[in-house]
Amino acid sequence: MSGQGLDLAADKARALALTPVSRETEKRLDSLVEVLLLWQQRQNLIAPSTIPKVWTRHVADSLQLLPLAAGAKIWADFGSGGGFPGIALACALAEQAKTMVHLIESVGKKAAFLSEAVRATGTNAIVHHMRAEDFAKSCAEPIDVVTARAVAPLKTLCDQALPLIAKGAIGLFSKGQDVDAELTEAAKYWTIQATKVPSVTSPDGQIVVIRGLAKRKLTQNRHQNSRFRPK
Repeated sequence: MSGQGLDLAADKARALALTPVSRETEKRLDSLVEVLLLWQQRQNLIAPSTIPKVWTRHVADSLQLLPLAAGAKIWADFGSGGGFPGIALACALAEQAKTMVHLIESVGKKAAFLSEAVRATGTNAIVHHMRAEDFAKSCAEPIDVVTARAVAPLKTLCDQALPLIAKGAIGLFSKGQDVDAELTEAAKYWTIQATKVPSVTSPDGQIVVIRGLAKRKLTQNRHQNSRFRPK
């Protein structure tokens, strides 16, 4: 086994210790990583520096969202890009009946990769080559959870996800060390019912869980941000 293969095997073991999965899900995740690394040779889907830790940095980081929405069936992932968290979630959800993950990606080449990854993993997922806000406005199907990872600031994600959250979806948005600044900025425009959950894969990471979202009136004082209630 090559040095990179040894590194990936060790990283995979660490990832699955953090976020255990069934043997069938593990096989689907293997297929996802395989097709990702193949396409990565000609298209930048993930940061090259993260390739040796693709399992912990991307796979486990995605899978940790599942317990935050236990029982959710229909997911929408904004800016799915290299398949995270959307296809990783679909790999784990494939064993549950009546599940579906909508993968929303506006970049054509990335949407093409996602279609191939869905085929390779045999997951219940649909690729939508469109902008996130357009999907949210046009989606007639009830969505249980909307996710996004390393896509846009929280204020922008609130703008995009409002139509889905207003219909009952919860938002699971993976964020880094600037999460508090993003929450403060978003609270100038939105009344947010949010909690922060520490990431299991990164000491600086947080997952913002949004269960309620309402646009502030323009006449309100933008400096009154007390309605954000972190827990």
